[in-house]
Amino acid sequence: MDKKNALRAGALASGTTLMMLLMSSPALALTRDAGDDPGPGLSVAETLGLYVAIPIGLFLLIAGLVVVGDKSRKQQKQG
Repeated sequence: MDKKNALRAGALASGTTLMMLLMSSPALALTRDAGDDPGPGLSVAETLGLYVAIPIGLFLLIAGLVVVGDKSRKQQKQG
């Protein structure tokens, strides 16, 4: 691809992105809906536990069960 085509492609991509940003309406995240009742926020420890510790723990539990099941299956075939 020569310089002219690369420049044209970059200009088109940046122009398209800019137009999409300018034409899109803002997300009205601060506007409350009828019946919207958010609960209390999570602390840092609760957030880390919920989104980091629990998934890692579940992964380790499932991996451990797979390893134990695989070892018992190998022992049955040998014996």
